[in-house]
Amino acid sequence: MRVAIIMGSTSDLPKMEPAVEILKSYGVAVDVRCLSAHRAHAGLSAFIEEANENGTEVFITAAGMAAALPGVVASQTVTPVIGVPLSGSVLDGMDALMSIVQMPPGIPVATVAINGGKNAAYLALQIIAVKHPEIREKLLAHRVEMEEAAMKANEEVSARFA
Repeated sequence: MRVAIIMGSTSDLPKMEPAVEILKSYGVAVDVRCLSAHRAHAGLSAFIEEANENGTEVFITAAGMAAALPGVVASQTVTPVIGVPLSGSVLDGMDALMSIVQMPPGIPVATVAINGGKNAAYLALQIIAVKHPEIREKLLAHRVEMEEAAMKANEEVSARFA
């Protein structure tokens, strides 16, 4: 089980580190790279080619502003690509969001919320879970834990205002 996470800039790393941690906690190998679609296109293409051959099951791509990275990756692979639009410009990530979701037919990029690295990791895990039942079971157990935590919070709030 392998996921590649590609960021356009080193400044994106703090927003994507939680995704790396989530994936690793599920036992998934994670290859992390900083390869700009605009400034390092040859290196990006070489890495995509390597990932296409090494068993990578999902790409997570994080970019802000023009956010070409997810689309460029998707144009070079049929492996699922998840785009994470990042904030940081005057438009607070809306520019990146619009860039990533407006892909042409035949070159899809799944897109999560602005700065949604955690959900990108969980979506990657759900994709991987189609082939790996052990990941599916861990995800189901995590859902139960989230429900229990939500119900506990509900009880605490209810008791506080009773």
